[in-house]
Amino acid sequence: MRTLAVLSVIEIVVLIAGLAFYLWWVGSLLTRIAGNLEECAELVQTIEHHAELIGPGVEHINQTAAVVAGALPLLYGMAEGIVAGVAPVPAQREARPPAKPASGRRRSRLHDAVGYVASRDG
Repeated sequence: MRTLAVLSVIEIVVLIAGLAFYLWWVGSLLTRIAGNLEECAELVQTIEHHAELIGPGVEHINQTAAVVAGALPLLYGMAEGIVAGVAPVPAQREARPPAKPASGRRRSRLHDAVGYVASRDG
């Protein structure tokens, strides 16, 4: 009975040690995550500051882009007219008759590659 009590105490101590290690590990991960989030918050504040400086100019940029977008169809039509006026006309090719097959007996060059010499008899 005494052995069972000692083993139970040892098991409880090991369980508590394992949980303590697990909590230490999770705490270190959460500390790193908190540091990364703090760094991200600083970057977001920097971006927000830059956006505040750029904000007033965006309306002017959008107006200019609207004018350019309105002129694109006209520019596109003019470009097509220029290309159509200077593009060369392809020359008409003459119709060629179909190719004739090679005359005579064809031989394979595979035999020459391996050193085979055919007999002249047949």
